[in-house]
Amino acid sequence: MLQLSHLITTNSIQTFIVKCNYSLIMDNQDIDVIRLEEYDTKDVRDQHTNGSLTVVWRDWDNLIKIPQMVYVSSVNPGEIKGPHLHTKRNSYFLCIHGEVVFIIQKKSGEYQEINVKAETPTLIFIPKNVPSAHINISNGVSRVLTLADLSWKPNDNETKNILFNDYDWDKWKK
Repeated sequence: MLQLSHLITTNSIQTFIVKCNYSLIMDNQDIDVIRLEEYDTKDVRDQHTNGSLTVVWRDWDNLIKIPQMVYVSSVNPGEIKGPHLHTKRNSYFLCIHGEVVFIIQKKSGEYQEINVKAETPTLIFIPKNVPSAHINISNGVSRVLTLADLSWKPNDNETKNILFNDYDWDKWKK
């Protein structure tokens, strides 16, 4: 686990206090779930908490490769993105608004479910050739930030749609 000391500078606009270090929560068949560093931010005048900062990527962490594409996708309530796999691209996902469940098909054919919320910043790594989907289980639109190691290009044909015919999608219906 990365250990950080408090970051305090006298001339800064914000003072950052360590709230949670990132750690590897799970490493299962090359799928990583990483709780991200999160900091409370403090007002410089009276030091009240005025928000927070979540570290998604830094060049010196060596946590993820330098992304070649970063985008945000939205998922309407109850809707599913996927299932599909990427044949060339590795992707990191972060729910930045709402709540989603990632459904990942293991090599054994079993499914792994990873529930993520914007309130608990968690980075999900899904390598190429691993089928996955995510479903919005919140009442509003959810948004997922994606960092990919290859840029998407029209007509690159590196995405393959997959059917999770034996998965129980009905359990997510409200």
